[in-house]
Amino acid sequence: MKSISLVTHLKTDSFRWFISARLKKATSYFLYLIITLSLLLATQSTQAQDSTANEGSDSSTTLTEPTVVTPEPANEAIEEPAPATEEVAYLPQEVADIMWLCLAAFLVFFMQAGFAMVESGLTRAKNSVNIMMKNLLDFSFGAILFWAVGYAIMYCSGDANFLGFDTSFAFLSSANSPTDNAGYSLSAGWLFQVVFAATAATIVSGAMAERTKLISYIMYSCILSAIVYPISGHWIWGGGWLADMGIRDFAGSTVVHSVGGWAALAGAILVGPRLGKYSKSGKVNAIPAHNMPLAALGVFILWFGWYGFNPGSTLLAIGGISHVAVTTTLAAAAGAIGALIVSWIKFKKPDLSMTLNGTLAGLVGITAPCASVSASSAVIIGFIAGIIVFFSCLFFERTLKIDDPVGAISVHGICGAWGTLAVGLFGERAIDIQYWDESSTIQDGLFMGGGFGQTWIQLIGIVSVLVYTFIAMFIVFFIIKKTIGLRASDAEQMEGMDLSEHGNIAYGGFLFESTGPGAIISDSEIEK
Repeated sequence: MKSISLVTHLKTDSFRWFISARLKKATSYFLYLIITLSLLLATQSTQAQDSTANEGSDSSTTLTEPTVVTPEPANEAIEEPAPATEEVAYLPQEVADIMWLCLAAFLVFFMQAGFAMVESGLTRAKNSVNIMMKNLLDFSFGAILFWAVGYAIMYCSGDANFLGFDTSFAFLSSANSPTDNAGYSLSAGWLFQVVFAATAATIVSGAMAERTKLISYIMYSCILSAIVYPISGHWIWGGGWLADMGIRDFAGSTVVHSVGGWAALAGAILVGPRLGKYSKSGKVNAIPAHNMPLAALGVFILWFGWYGFNPGSTLLAIGGISHVAVTTTLAAAAGAIGALIVSWIKFKKPDLSMTLNGTLAGLVGITAPCASVSASSAVIIGFIAGIIVFFSCLFFERTLKIDDPVGAISVHGICGAWGTLAVGLFGERAIDIQYWDESSTIQDGLFMGGGFGQTWIQLIGIVSVLVYTFIAMFIVFFIIKKTIGLRASDAEQMEGMDLSEHGNIAYGGFLFESTGPGAIISDSEIEK
């Protein structure tokens, strides 16, 4: 009855008079604003024309380079102030580079929220607190350790082809209290790299979700951020042996994503599948996601953050940022379409979780070649990545019986390898050279008429990082498993990691299932 009364009231004459008066007043203000702006613009235009007329027209002056006017010396004893001229000419670009690098780092940091939402949404509600905690601690511990030792390993002298340590970078000592742009540039460089290290560590969280002890996960994350990731990162980005060979991984398909994916593979094997995932006969039991809208929002956040991940890897505020952003966008869209098509054919219905992973697969696939391929090639690379991730997820789950709740191994490990290989297939020297000097640019890819040269280099990098990361992390996880333990008990998994590890739940006041894989089952209920 209240809604009907309200509608009746809205139709009264007094209300219509009220609205009419307000509209007239708003229209008057709007017209006044338009007239005022028009007068201001006309005044500025007149002033600009007068200024141009007074200065004259010099056809040699362009807008591409700033013109520095130096007065003629009164006599030969007075010299031109060259240092001041250089400062005016070069300082703005240097500051712009620092600002762009910091902005890109902020975007990549926001991806931590995206990872947390994707992992939480694709798993069960009773483990959401645990997943959020792991994503927070990944960055917290990782930032301190990468500041202390990781950065010094990753960016030690290029003479150390396999392993080194630069003491001037330990604890960021050379820029601990910066007072000039050189120090600020180093600070920006570290900030940009630490968010990449955190991303590699966070990837593993999803593959080992819902059954890994928190303390064990923290130990793994510390070792990856401080040692394992910086070593392979040095090989490719720090002037190591793969960099000397000419490998191209512009934004980290292998350096970041495959390292996280191969570490996730080692961890998922050693921790084992979630309780109830596989029956004794080997049948795969579905464990439904608890919040698909949350997972979808996480993917949108990751896509947004990728505009810091890929374009930010130019490391400079240059025009080429726009091309990298375009290839990133097209590959992500094509990846979603590729996964959508194959899931629709295979399952007879379009699957949201697979399509979301297809989007991420396209983003991971374009991360290495984003500044080396054309826009058309980016579409092909992303589309293939979307197809690859679909069949890869099914292969790991159904054939190898490796439980990966979010598909992290396939999205980041497999598609990271595909993206790195794509440089050797679709890379174009004419595009790549815009970001590198003549001596360090890539060869044309196989499909671009360049032969197998760059392809073999990319393959060597893929296999080398795979073998190194998998073996190193398998040993780390094995030692953790044999000492403090890696896997939560069956009772803890049935109750949920939120209550067993944190004494907390993510959704207070909500009703949970009393039976099934998503149910919270306490020890007392198990005994009954």
